[in-house]
Amino acid sequence: MKQTLAFALKAAVSAVLLYLALRSVDLDLLSNRLSGLAPRWGVAAVLVLTIQVFLVALRWQRIAAACGAPVSRRDAALFTFVGMLFNQTLPSTVGGDAARVWLLARAGGGWKNATYSVLIDRAAGLIWLALLVLACLPWSLRLIENPVGRLTLVLIGIGGVAGPAALYAVTTTAGSVLSRWRATRHLKDLIAALGRVVASPRSGSFIGAITVTVHLMTVLAAWLLALSIGAPLGLGHALLLIPPVVLIAAVPVSIAGWGVREGAMIAAFASAGLPNADAVAVSVMLGLANVVIGAGGGIAWMLVGRTLPLAAIERGARAADGRGQSHY
Repeated sequence: MKQTLAFALKAAVSAVLLYLALRSVDLDLLSNRLSGLAPRWGVAAVLVLTIQVFLVALRWQRIAAACGAPVSRRDAALFTFVGMLFNQTLPSTVGGDAARVWLLARAGGGWKNATYSVLIDRAAGLIWLALLVLACLPWSLRLIENPVGRLTLVLIGIGGVAGPAALYAVTTTAGSVLSRWRATRHLKDLIAALGRVVASPRSGSFIGAITVTVHLMTVLAAWLLALSIGAPLGLGHALLLIPPVVLIAAVPVSIAGWGVREGAMIAAFASAGLPNADAVAVSVMLGLANVVIGAGGGIAWMLVGRTLPLAAIERGARAADGRGQSHY
């Protein structure tokens, strides 16, 4: 019941934010852009995003091994695509991360190790995304003239790095205190594991390289989608504008980022003097491209679940989500 209510609230947030985003759009310009759509660039964007999923799976495989939950490259890819299926296409209260946890635990990884691996994978992606935003700030601040937009960009970048760093410092210095309670003990162990994985010269550099490549591929996909409708978004501008949008859209208050991503994209494009219609078109097509890839996750589900119906995966993933809520 609680999960159903959370899903309903997220759906409502997505609907409201999408409505507000579309209210500010020049519908004639949007119609003109979409009528001139060049499908080849859209297909290229979907291909880029599909390759991106395999890279995410490769990163997760390395993290899972470091967490004591080794998984084959094939299974890591299949589980990641099934996660995309749950995230993007199913009207389910189960998230893709919970599905990955359950599938890895079922494959012998164990609940704790599987959960740690998925949470660290998610955290590593967000930390490196924030670092990318910070690295681009000297050029981003030149592009964005709006003072509020500049301040928001700085806060996003700094907050994305300073938050995890502060949490790591607290769990390190107050470890004996946090070990007294079950929930905080798991938090301390999780942050310690994250620190070991990220700080390790070998695994940390590998994960960093993969993660930066993944984020640059999102930028490339957005640029290709802009090309498909003739939007005046250069590749350099995409590099400066898209990562902050992706970071904001990662806040889990809507369904698969819908609504949040469109609002953030409008703000980013407007700060660079680009039309709202182009922002909405690129954002919606980016979301739809992920839906297409998520639908392809149905093939992965058939490979994973030859003897396991989708309902069983959903029940197991919901159980994994419940364990995560009770422990973290």
